[in-house]
Amino acid sequence: MPFLPRKTNNKLCTLDRNCRRTWEEKIKIGKHDINFIKVGHGPHGCIFTPGGLGTIWTNYKQQIEGFDRSKFTLVVWDPPGFGKSYPPEREFTTDSYENDADTGYKLMTMLDISRFSVLGWSAGGSASLVLAAKYPGAVRKLVVWGANAYMLPSEIAGFKSLKNVNAWAKHLRDPMMEVYGEERFAHYWRRWVDGMSAALEPTLDICSEHLKDIACPTLVLHGEKDPLVTYAAHAPYLIENIKNSVLHVYPEGRHDIHIRYAADFNRRVQDFLMQPT
Repeated sequence: MPFLPRKTNNKLCTLDRNCRRTWEEKIKIGKHDINFIKVGHGPHGCIFTPGGLGTIWTNYKQQIEGFDRSKFTLVVWDPPGFGKSYPPEREFTTDSYENDADTGYKLMTMLDISRFSVLGWSAGGSASLVLAAKYPGAVRKLVVWGANAYMLPSEIAGFKSLKNVNAWAKHLRDPMMEVYGEERFAHYWRRWVDGMSAALEPTLDICSEHLKDIACPTLVLHGEKDPLVTYAAHAPYLIENIKNSVLHVYPEGRHDIHIRYAADFNRRVQDFLMQPT
């Protein structure tokens, strides 16, 4: 069933494929009105942070619909400048990952969720690494996939080669165009690529210095055929530098393993989160 959004009492209601209503709300953090959803009533709180320009529904529809809401309370959000946490537009700097980490922590605090697990994909995974490192007392567990603490020169080149959104896979491009509009998405993505490439060069470091400070149990997942974040370089690096971490590899997986392998991914991640510590 397609999503059926409607406005009620200044909140956006979405009807998912299971005919459950999901309410999008906004909360003021800094200069942004942060858009988020909070679903489920389980005792284990989780925050999901999207990747570059990603949003609640473009990145995490399968997890919102697939996680057990009797065990988990999910907070899924649009980071500053992304999706409906706009305007203003985002400034793409070396501080972007740390800013997202700080904002995500503030969001959970304002929602009175004092202890929670942190989950993130791609750039959202990098921000999640920072959040777990900076706020160890608040973080129960960490799950990241398609994430990296630094970039290879070849990855910067590959990143730049994706500036033309028409070259994207249709199932990844079309949902983003629905959110931003075709012209604005193309423009905003070029800004993201140029801004983040310039910010990371010449050191290419994202958050390597934070890894030693991650204290919680950590699950790293990666697609072995990920064309954007090289499996052989990044997954072993995270495992070697994060205490109490484990790795699961999808041999045929690319960058979007949580979408392509949603059922297995959801089961595996929920099992990890529910394991006693």
